[in-house]
Amino acid sequence: MKYLQCLMYLLLLLGVPRLILAAEYFQIQVIDSESKRGIPLVELKTVNQILHVTDSNGIAAINEPGLMHQEVYFHVRSHGYEFPADGFGYQGKKIQVSPGGKAILKMKRVNLAERLYRLTGEGIYRDSLLTDADIPIAQPVLNGKVLGSDSVVNVKFKNRVYWFWGDTIFPGYPLGNFSVPGAVSDLPGQGGLPIQQGVNLNYFLDQNGFAKKTCDMPGPGPTWIDGLVVVRDDQGNERMFAKYVKIKGLLTAYERGLVEFNDQQKVFEKRKVFDFDAPLYPVGHPVKYEMSGHDYILFGLAVPLIRVPANPDALADLKQYETYSYLMPGSEAENWKVDRDESGALRYQWRKNVTPLTSELEEKLIQQKKLSKQEQYFQLRDIETKERIEIQNSSVAWNEFRGKWTMIGLQKFGTSVLGEIWYSEAASPLGPWKWGRKIVTHDKYSFYNPKQHPLFAREKGRLIYFEGTYTALFSGNEVKTPRYDYNQIMYQLDLSDPRLAAELFEK
Repeated sequence: MKYLQCLMYLLLLLGVPRLILAAEYFQIQVIDSESKRGIPLVELKTVNQILHVTDSNGIAAINEPGLMHQEVYFHVRSHGYEFPADGFGYQGKKIQVSPGGKAILKMKRVNLAERLYRLTGEGIYRDSLLTDADIPIAQPVLNGKVLGSDSVVNVKFKNRVYWFWGDTIFPGYPLGNFSVPGAVSDLPGQGGLPIQQGVNLNYFLDQNGFAKKTCDMPGPGPTWIDGLVVVRDDQGNERMFAKYVKIKGLLTAYERGLVEFNDQQKVFEKRKVFDFDAPLYPVGHPVKYEMSGHDYILFGLAVPLIRVPANPDALADLKQYETYSYLMPGSEAENWKVDRDESGALRYQWRKNVTPLTSELEEKLIQQKKLSKQEQYFQLRDIETKERIEIQNSSVAWNEFRGKWTMIGLQKFGTSVLGEIWYSEAASPLGPWKWGRKIVTHDKYSFYNPKQHPLFAREKGRLIYFEGTYTALFSGNEVKTPRYDYNQIMYQLDLSDPRLAAELFEK
């Protein structure tokens, strides 16, 4: 088997047509029964536990010598999709397997969001290459020598899209780039692919061809960034900034500050080390928002409740950061003071030097009898069950189709073991966020840190796009999906779906 594979790759290098090589493989494509699009991340397992996982075209290339020229049963499963069960409860199909043959299987999508493709890692279109299927992207099997990348941030800068990731692994050793690899892509319609087809990522590379470190801040441990934002200076020039943190141990931050991207060197440069005890600083996925005739950047994890004027000087000055809150300035942990008006109603204002509201903080206020459950800011509930949903982090964007602000949010770990993804909408990025609908879930697998992509929304926002990190981390699942684990997967959500009817969110 190894000899045959080596021979095939050698023939590819020598220019032998892919069609000849494809004759050695049996192609199974699994498609969405509604959209007819190939489904990535479908597991096809034989009776003797040989596992194949479909690529981003929904294709699995089968070349098992002992199973050729006979009927083979494949168990079929995929997160958020269903395959019909037989009388014994088995979900699968018996297929006549032969070299060069093809079969198509259909699955019903249960998730509201449709899985489109994998953006990072090795072998994104491996099986399509082996079976001579059409491939939309320029680097279908290995790009920047990246095998896996943690959470993404991205932004439009100088009319292109800049992408940056967390910890990233390479082929040569389990430890890789822990200092923010990056890439650039062209916008759809301006040299870039239509987003429903894929993204051609051009990584910033080091001298060895690896995705290079773009934010190598001094000090032990990884460097992570978030709060990635582009603002204009007084001369009208676009400038890109992010908050960096230095990490020790598992998840403990010990330093944070502001970095600016040098587009000539393709690296972030330190601009400011923040006071680590300051309660307000850039965090999460930023939102640009105009209030009272002034442009602001909103930051936040669960909800964007922190604001700062949209200019470089303000970004670097934590004294200019404010949060939307009813807590009194000067309040300290465990001794928060709640501001109320003459009638006893909570008085929300933009306040400096105040800890941002969180669901955990509000629970403590309730325990201290300073707040009632009906007064909580965080009141998001499941449209179906009416149960409260706690959001770990989210990505908020304006949507023209809805005329509302849309949230793609990760359910908080502890309230949802796997961190399921929810959709909500509101008249303001500040909320109130009343109702949510679950749009993505996984079976014993995590999918975290969702990033909505308003840059790529289609049909005036009817179709929106988001991605997240697919990983066994935090799931308790010790069986990691080959090639997909610890990588980014893109989803499409159709806001015309009647299960997402606008009136449901206005109750």
